[in-house]
Formats: sequence, structure tokens, C-alpha cells
Amino acid sequence: MDTLKNYRRIIEKVLEDYADISYANGEIENEIILDRENDRYLVMSVGWEDAKRIHACLVHIDIIGDRVWIQRDGTEDGTASELEQAGIPKKHIVLGFHEPDVRRHTEYAVA
Repeated sequence: MDTLKNYRRIIEKVLEDYADISYANGEIENEIILDRENDRYLVMSVGWEDAKRIHACLVHIDIIGDRVWIQRDGTEDGTASELEQAGIPKKHIVLGFHEPDVRRHTEYAVA
């Protein structure tokens, strides 16, 4: 299987697991938004918690070139390790939510 198709499959599987999470408080659902043409993948949390509207990006991942960019990661354990365990090498994962100077101190790609 070609690398790009494999990365897409892995990302979608990881995000599907987050979409299945149910919240104890409020009526909040996670929904996956896939833009396969532009390689943008999101999990949005949408709903109500008491009288407060919830509309937030939980995870945002882009494929840019041959790298998987994690633009937003609001998960407890982090999606980078899940992507890695599923087969995407650390050298192809960029923690885009970190400043460029900070990225060099992580185990992941700088850009």
C-alpha cells in the first residue's frame, strides 16, 4: 500500500476512536470531519453542557507533503503516540501546535 493512502487510513482509524467517546456531562457528541481531497482531518465536539454551547476542535491533523501535522491535540494522552503505534514513524509526525523552536526538543519531526 502506498504511504499516503496508509497514513490516511491510520489517521481516520485513530479519529474514529475519538468520535466514539461519550461524555458523562452534557449532551456533547464528537464528530469527524474529513477533507480527503485536501488531507485535513478533524474531530469536533458539539453540543450543550447545561446552558453552555460546546463547539470545539478536539483534534486537527493535516497531511502536508510527506508529513503528518498535528495542528491541535486536545486529547488526554495525545494522538502522536497513537499514530506512531499504528505505523507512522516519528520522523513523519510534526507537532504543529508547538512553536518551531520547541519542536526540535521533541522526539518528532521539526517540519
